[in-house]
Parts: sequence; structure tokens; C-alpha cells
Amino acid sequence: MDYEIIFESERIYFVLLTETLASDYLAMVNDIEVQKFISHKRKIYTLEDEIEWVNEKIKDNAIIFSMIEKETNEFIGNIEIMEIKNNIGEIGISIIPKKQNKRFGQEAIKRLIDYSFVNLNLDGLDLNVYNFNSRGIKCYEKIGFVKDGIGKTEEDIHMSFKK
Repeated sequence: MDYEIIFESERIYFVLLTETLASDYLAMVNDIEVQKFISHKRKIYTLEDEIEWVNEKIKDNAIIFSMIEKETNEFIGNIEIMEIKNNIGEIGISIIPKKQNKRFGQEAIKRLIDYSFVNLNLDGLDLNVYNFNSRGIKCYEKIGFVKDGIGKTEEDIHMSFKK
């Protein structure tokens, strides 16, 4: 495995974003089952788009990690702290369909919470989730996120997690 592991959980390596995984990122972001939960607008991305995205994130020192399954060394998805305001990080997660419904999302978010509080000294995390994403909402609630209003659009629910 040629990835730079930043931290890990029981079943997941959290590695730095890398061009090596650009084709995996591309397959994920172009998958209609993934895209409907991360964007209101359907768009097909090219490999060049994805490589440009990777390089922009790296240049900006974005807090984004690719998740690799320890047992198989397969790509699971990405998890990111997209923005930090008032010491609260806004998170986002995408998991490829093949790795969904295996509790990777719960495991990844729990580990990112630990990382955020210990390594980044954040006071909390929040997120926006589409109101039709019942699986995501259930996952976030199990972890301890609470609904606290409308998100960025009328279709979004805002959820937060405090120390």
C-alpha cells in the first residue's frame, strides 16, 4: 500500500488524498447512487476534473482523508472537514455503494470526531444532510448528532455534535 496513513480505526486506514486514487474518486463521484446524496445537480466528471480537484485540495491543505479498508486494501470513500467556523467543523462523507451498509460510515465519523477533538482541538462538528437520506440521518443520530434546524436549503437538515 503506497498511501500516507494519518490515523486509523478498527477496520479503516485514513490516508492523505492522492492522485493514485483519482480513478476511484471519479467512479464514486460519478455514481448516481452516491451523487444523489452529495449534490442537487447531476454532473459527469472527467479524470482531468478529478485530478484537478485532488491537486486543489492538496494545495489548500484541506482536511480530507480517503478511507481504505484494512482487510482488503480497497477504497471505501472520503471523509472531510470542509470548513471550520467558530471552532466547529462541518463534515462530509461519501462512501462507494459496494461499501455501504457495512457500518463504515459510523466507524469513520466516530474516528473523525476523536481526531477533530484531540488533534484539531475543535469544540464540535456539524453537517447538512438531505431530508430524504434516512439512512444517513439514522447513522448520524446513532453516533450522537442531533437535528437542530434546516440546513443550507429547505431540503437539508442541519445536525450537530458537541464535545
